[in-house]
Amino acid sequence: MQRWTRTQLRLFAALLLWGLSASVLAITPEALFEQVSGQARDLAQSPYEEPKFSGELPQQLAELSYDQYRQIRYRKDRAIWRNQGLFQVELFHPGFLYKKPVTIHLVEGEEVKELPFDSSRFSYDDQVASLADQDLSKLGYTGFRLHYPLNRADTADEFAVFLGASYFRLIGRGNSYGMSARGLAINTGLPQGEEFPSFKEFWLVRPQPDADHMTIIALLDSPSLSGAYRFDITPGQSTEIVTEARLFARKDVNKLGIAPLTSMFLHGEMGRHQQDDYRPRVHDSSGLLMATSTGEWTWRVLDNPETLQITSLQDTSPKGFGLVQRPRTFDAYLDMEGRYEKRPSQWVEMQGDWGEGRVELVEIPSDSEANDNITAYWVPKTPLLAGESRTYRYRTYTFASAPENDTLAKVVRSRQGLAANGHHDTPPDANIRQFIVDFRGKDLDGLDPSQPVKAALTTSSGKISHAFVTALPDGKTWRASFRLEPESGSPADMRLTLNLRGRPLSETWNAIWNDNEL
Repeated sequence: MQRWTRTQLRLFAALLLWGLSASVLAITPEALFEQVSGQARDLAQSPYEEPKFSGELPQQLAELSYDQYRQIRYRKDRAIWRNQGLFQVELFHPGFLYKKPVTIHLVEGEEVKELPFDSSRFSYDDQVASLADQDLSKLGYTGFRLHYPLNRADTADEFAVFLGASYFRLIGRGNSYGMSARGLAINTGLPQGEEFPSFKEFWLVRPQPDADHMTIIALLDSPSLSGAYRFDITPGQSTEIVTEARLFARKDVNKLGIAPLTSMFLHGEMGRHQQDDYRPRVHDSSGLLMATSTGEWTWRVLDNPETLQITSLQDTSPKGFGLVQRPRTFDAYLDMEGRYEKRPSQWVEMQGDWGEGRVELVEIPSDSEANDNITAYWVPKTPLLAGESRTYRYRTYTFASAPENDTLAKVVRSRQGLAANGHHDTPPDANIRQFIVDFRGKDLDGLDPSQPVKAALTTSSGKISHAFVTALPDGKTWRASFRLEPESGSPADMRLTLNLRGRPLSETWNAIWNDNEL
């Protein structure tokens, strides 16, 4: 007689409620997602419980350094679905920053089985070798990574990682890891502190042997809400995830951050201070790009500010937003270890009507490239109240310097400095700044220098002067230059677009200048 797992029994009951025959029980991703959505709905009606291991986490694991944690290695020969298709799965051990368990199920045909923790899947080397002799059977896994022949047909490359709270990272062909995505952000930047929802349970649906995509179902929980997520993942030149998130509020959520992206920006080409660094740039992303509902593309230059900076781009059902890494050449970074030119950009493409709201950008002061100090997400205008539910669908994918459907010239360089040309009898006013913004590509390609390209330039405060547009000697780049005399104590929110006879040729450059940070 067949033994049913707990998850199968839940599905069995759900199918009966739907009037389907229990004798033809099929654990499809659709049925599984409905079942997990029911779990999330029920969970939101109960008090929140922090995920814990069934046994106490050994002190040695809890106090591991980053380097020591890396000495725990998953055994390649124990990869799940190894040599059984294109996809393989490896698991993460608890320790270091990762002290919350996640329950992992494999969905294979009509069978759903939970993966118990098995320390024999890991090797314990060097400083952590003594862990091999300890009884770790009451622990659990903390995440997983996915492998696929992304670059070479004979190598299963890692292309996605789900590890820590609701974080996950993606790379496409030829990329190296950089920025991260999250399932959800709650109360980011608010005085009461941010809440970090966590994925507490995953169901990995085994793909067919020749499939080029796979499905993951996840259960998310936090003190404020619970949620069910479906991820349909396709690795490739651009690795993409089509996501459906069903959220159920346990209590009122002051600020809901949908489809968060997290990155690092230490210094770049428009920095205010001379960096004691041989590298001209150090960042995983250089700008926030947003495609508005009206067809405008806004490029917001990232900053490492002196104080916390939170800004917003308002819209109703925008077409998408993302954190973008430009430029894409080694010479721009000169870092053989970081290889920042290979860090992926990532785009969020909204599906359906997301209504009125804003893309919010948070920039946190940082003195280390180890810190992710940049985050961006969508904040709906209408708050999510206790007892309410909401569904969001979106597609997120990796890319290089421009997402799909971007038809305008791009910003390739942004710089600022003292507005001096060497002909002053007296020292120039250090507060007056000279800005140059260079654009290239699309309709600027092959455009004759005689064409009357104009700059549409505005600022929220201060005075703009000496605004010019000119073609550069390389024959493919156009430069807009101007001077800003800031208004003391008032940030200047500047916007600049290149136009030809009233028609936009470029994305809209956007930057904020604070005169008190000189």
